Amino acid sequence: MPCNRTGARPCPPHVRVAAALTALATLTAGCAGGLETESGGSDDRYIEGDGSSTSFAAAEREPAPEVSGETLDGEDLSLADYRGEVLVVNFWASWCGPCRAETPVLNEVHGEYQDEGLALLGVNIKDSETAAKAFEKKQEIGYPSLYDQPGEVPQAFRDTVPPAAIPSTLVIDRDGRIAARVIGETSYNQLTGLVEDVLAEGGEDHQAEGDSGDGEDTDRE
Repeated sequence: MPCNRTGARPCPPHVRVAAALTALATLTAGCAGGLETESGGSDDRYIEGDGSSTSFAAAEREPAPEVSGETLDGEDLSLADYRGEVLVVNFWASWCGPCRAETPVLNEVHGEYQDEGLALLGVNIKDSETAAKAFEKKQEIGYPSLYDQPGEVPQAFRDTVPPAAIPSTLVIDRDGRIAARVIGETSYNQLTGLVEDVLAEGGEDHQAEGDSGDGEDTDRE
C-alpha cells in the first residue's frame, strides 16, 4: 500500500512495512522470471548456464546413453541412428529465451557442416506439443527434435549435464561417445570450434594422441 504524503507527518509504521513487503515480493518475482514454466511446479524450475564448454579427450569419453523417442513430426528416432556421424544434441523449450537466441546459430552450423558428416538433433522438454511445433516453425528449424515433455532424455545425460540447465548442448562423436558439452547458450565460434575438432577425428581408427583435455571456451558471441 503506497504512501505518497508530502507533509511533515510520516506514514504509519504498518503502512511502511506493507509497502516494503510488496516491493520485496515484486523484486523476487522478477528474479525468478524465466526459471519456471507457466505451471510453476517444482519440476519445472530451470537454471541458465553461463555458456562454458568442456571438451573430453578421446580416451576419456563416456558412451552416450541409449535414448529414443518420437519426434515432433511423429517419427521414431534414437541416438543409435546417428552412429557414424558427429551428432550435436541440443536441449530446448519454446519458453526458454536463450533457446530462441541460439537457434539461428544451430541452424547455421548444421547447414555449414552437414555435408561433412554433422547431424543435429533437438530435444524439446517440459513443453506443450503445440507450443513446441509453433516454435519449430517460427524459428525455421531444419533438423528433427524429440518431443520429451517429462524431461527423461536430459535425466539420462545427468552425469554430463545438469538436467535443470537449459539450453544445453552435447557433441557426440562418430563412435557414440560424448566429446564435448556446453551448459547454457552457445555461440557460433564456440560450437564450430567444438564440432570441427570432432569432425576431424574420423571414427574408431582415431587415436587419442594429441587430444586436449578438458577445457573451457569463454567466447560467447
